[in-house]
Amino acid sequence: MVSNLTDTNIISVSGLTKKFKDFVAVDNISFTVKKGEIFAFLGPNGAGKSTTIQMLTTLLAPTKGKVMINGNDPTKNKDAVRKSFGIVFQDPSLDSDLTALENMQYHAVLYKVSKEIREKRIGELLRFVELWDRKNDMVKTFSGGMKRRLEVARGLLHHPAIMFLDEPTLGLDPQTRNHIWSYLQDISEKQKMTVFFTTHYMAEAEKVADRIAIIDHGKIVAMGSLAELEDKTKTNSLEEAFIAITGNTIREEQVNGTGRMRAMQRLWGRR
Repeated sequence: MVSNLTDTNIISVSGLTKKFKDFVAVDNISFTVKKGEIFAFLGPNGAGKSTTIQMLTTLLAPTKGKVMINGNDPTKNKDAVRKSFGIVFQDPSLDSDLTALENMQYHAVLYKVSKEIREKRIGELLRFVELWDRKNDMVKTFSGGMKRRLEVARGLLHHPAIMFLDEPTLGLDPQTRNHIWSYLQDISEKQKMTVFFTTHYMAEAEKVADRIAIIDHGKIVAMGSLAELEDKTKTNSLEEAFIAITGNTIREEQVNGTGRMRAMQRLWGRR
């Protein structure tokens, strides 16, 4: 997807740090992401990936450092930043007691999508993720893959410039992962939408990312395209490059729920 990039940095991060008392979750990281780029944060669970996304999306205030999202500082202009992005959290954030259509309509109201385009846009997106025929079904009857597709559709509803995805395919089968990434790559290509995603799946980062930042213990330890990382480490795969850089394989630590529905409500303006 290199041809889809522009020269504009839509995400700029400098010296970003987050401490929780004496624990440093994110440790002085700096990077930029261009408009239209698919950018992967690759690292084990507990490396600082989710904490970074929460700072970029206004849910956490940095301890120190500078962030600019689509020309706005998340600590100073939260509303402008929030209008710029869609987000799919690591844990489910849909209302399971509403239908797919009702979840989409609720999101449209919260993001002030006008009535004139709301229904047309919802219809387009539900068809895009192949859920139109299930639009009137309760979300609690959906499979994990269907819920993820609905979350992707919801995140795209207000035409975001950036799509943030925190471990978007965690726990899904390979076929469903491929389907979700096909949707995202297609819409990124058509709309020059930036995609910033975290993952601990090597194959996912290897397959879809224009550039990859390897993060471990809160620090970015390497960054570049797959070819650049392989060349730097004289290896033949991302997994080999990761081991050469970090000295470890990806740690499969248990992922704990962190109240994503509450986070989504905060994001939607219930401050």
